Formats: sequence, structure tokens, C-alpha cells
Amino acid sequence: MATGGRAGEHLADPGKTLEGTWQARSVRMLHRRLLCRRKKGGRAVGKTKRGKGTKVMAVADRSGLPIAIYIAPAAPHEVTLVEATLASRFVLETPQRLIGDKAYDSDPLDELLRSAGIELIAPHKVNRVKPATQDGRKLRRYKRRWKIERLNAWLQNYRRVLVRHEHIAENYLGLLHLACIILLLNVFLR
Repeated sequence: MATGGRAGEHLADPGKTLEGTWQARSVRMLHRRLLCRRKKGGRAVGKTKRGKGTKVMAVADRSGLPIAIYIAPAAPHEVTLVEATLASRFVLETPQRLIGDKAYDSDPLDELLRSAGIELIAPHKVNRVKPATQDGRKLRRYKRRWKIERLNAWLQNYRRVLVRHEHIAENYLGLLHLACIILLLNVFLR
């Protein structure tokens, strides 16, 4: 039996078999890439500057408790994900106001939310060409935006939410929902 040596050594002796050589092992073994039925990385995984990731979109009420959670690949812009995030909310009623950062300064998004009865409050970008739509009175509410950042910090206290170990996107979204339930129970059971 040939167990080592050079690659073509078994060809010199007709009595030797392929067992034990690297050629036999590669014939008998199925590689992992041959068993994968879908694209690597899982669903809702997109490219970022640092690699691959998942974007978690959240909407909070006035006290910072979650009312909507949505996940998407990291590549699309937040403006394109607002409608899907609002559609995946936990409560029946729609929010009256949506406070976002400068990335949400979009006239089409403003029109879309206005048609749904939601007021968008977002400061204007520095390079805005069109006339201003926000005045100082509405932007006073922007200082409450820290509550959504606090919600993100609360969600990142859970290790399985902080780093996505789940290959299946629905499992990761389920873990996010579980974290939101725990946050809500902590508030309501005090």
C-alpha cells in the first residue's frame, strides 16, 4: 500500500492501489463548496467598506422603545428601506413623526411619508440644491433623536444581535425580535 511519497510513484508499481494517496483522497471526498445549494454569506448580507454586513433598521417611540425592526443587506441606502421598515412595525398605528439624520433629507421620501400621514423631520444636507423644507421649529424635535441611538445601544447588549452568527436571515430577525421583547418586558414589568 502506498501511503506517501511522490505523486506518480504508484504508477511505477502496478500492484499498488490509489488508497492513501492525495489523489484517492480528493476523489473520495466531497468538498464543502460542492454541497452548498445557495450563495455564500446568507441572505441580507451585503458589501461594506470593511467587508460584509447586515443593516438593522429600527423605529422607536418617544420613550425609545422599539416599534419596528427590519434587516437588509448593508449596501442599500437607508432612504430606500424606510417604507419596508414602517411596514414591519409591531404596533397597529403609524407614527405621526419620523425623526432621522441628514441621510434622510430626501424630497421623494418626504412626499412618500406625507402621503402616509407621517411628518419627516431631518436636517438638510450641506449640499442641498432645492429650497429648504424644514424650519427651526420642526428641527427642535431633532434633539430627541438620541433615543433611537439608545435603542441601538440596548440592542447591542445582546451578543447574538451584536455580531450576526446566523446564516439564515429569518433567524437573525427572530433574535432581534426576541431582544425587542425582552426590552419591552423590562419596561412593562417594573
